[in-house]
Amino acid sequence: MSALVVLMFDQEEEAGKARDALRNLERSGDLDLEDTAVVMRDSGGKVHVNRQVSDTSKAGMVGGGFLGLVLAFLFPVVGIAVGVAGGALLGRLLDRGVDGKFVKEVGDALKPGNSALFIIVKDTHLTPMLAALRDFKGKVYHTNLETEDAESLRRAVGDQPSLLP
Repeated sequence: MSALVVLMFDQEEEAGKARDALRNLERSGDLDLEDTAVVMRDSGGKVHVNRQVSDTSKAGMVGGGFLGLVLAFLFPVVGIAVGVAGGALLGRLLDRGVDGKFVKEVGDALKPGNSALFIIVKDTHLTPMLAALRDFKGKVYHTNLETEDAESLRRAVGDQPSLLP
């Protein structure tokens, strides 16, 4: 099961650094991320979004490329167009990543000079993620983790326990 975590940081560059640390864990096989996005509001108030391609989008591109290759042999011109369109459609159907509207909502809530990190993690074994996030100080803006895991996450980033039920 996938879990969504949104962390907010007081510095523009912190969310990107935290994402890089988590992506390094993913490359080493210790964490399975489905999607990530960094949102920052610069000192001028402009919001910047930096998404990384999720596994499902990659699967859509590969599937579309394969479909285009097969169809290109049968119908050279039409095959390429259908492959590209099919890949885009497959990627969109499979895309379970961070919702763009929610990303915009959080970006609008950021103060100038702040940043946010969106993480969709597939693996429910969160120990490596929590260990990597201990190097960063932030606030848990949103998560759908179980209560105990959410509190462990809050402790890892130095956030105070939530007063919400």
